[in-house]
Amino acid sequence: MHRSWQWVVDDCDVRIGVTTSRRDRTTSTLVVADGHALLVDPSWDPDELAGLAADVAAAGIEVALGFATHAHHDHLLWHPALGSAPRLASPAVARQCAADRDAIVAGLGPDWPAQLADLVGRVDAVGLGAGGPDAGGLREGGPGAVAGTALDWPGPEVRLLTHDAHSPGHTALWLPEQRVLIAGDMLSDVELPLLEDSTPAAYAAGLARLREPAAQARVLIPGHGRIAADGAAALRWAADQAYLSALTRGRTPVDDRLRQPGMAQAHAANLATAAAELGPPPGR
Repeated sequence: MHRSWQWVVDDCDVRIGVTTSRRDRTTSTLVVADGHALLVDPSWDPDELAGLAADVAAAGIEVALGFATHAHHDHLLWHPALGSAPRLASPAVARQCAADRDAIVAGLGPDWPAQLADLVGRVDAVGLGAGGPDAGGLREGGPGAVAGTALDWPGPEVRLLTHDAHSPGHTALWLPEQRVLIAGDMLSDVELPLLEDSTPAAYAAGLARLREPAAQARVLIPGHGRIAADGAAALRWAADQAYLSALTRGRTPVDDRLRQPGMAQAHAANLATAAAELGPPPGR
């Protein structure tokens, strides 16, 4: 194996593996059923993408579908050896990738290989895949406490939970039978809630969207950081909620993630974003 994998679900019907990049603890998730896979947010450095593709090929797995959780460059990557499967994202993400693709690629730096640069952000809106209106599309989700449109693919049920926290059209993936939540860039143990391309109100709505699956999850896979298991997803959700509440009320958050690299600067940016929407905190 070229990459280190953690198989968070490993049974006879479905396997779910996660590999973590050396860069920013960025996760890539593989959902495998009957030799076919859904690949979510493959990352990061070129040699890691090549290694990921080599591992998939060595295991005899065919990537049937790719999915990008949101329109930030580290979540829009691909490698030719992964094949030409449809790559999907929410409609808002697909629109942003089409409109801003040059800027997205530029965010990877001037040394990013041209062969890989051509594949960055090449996603279709879910339900409107490159193979026609039904390719990699949507179907009605089954019954359950977590509402969400189900991805139409040959593997286990995957419900798409789309919101505008962190970035417009950000989508988490919820596998109800396995009780696995692939959260994108939220619910991390190493990153604060990052408002970035959203607002406090949009972030609060996104957290509300994830509250029920986080409460039900046996396994949480964040876009950056460590996997959470055995009920810890609910604690991650509560930590994000507490931070956002402190931010919007002008209080100093008590959060260990502030000590992580780059998070003091991220908190300062969040304060500026919150002030732009809500005005300065009381007393200032």
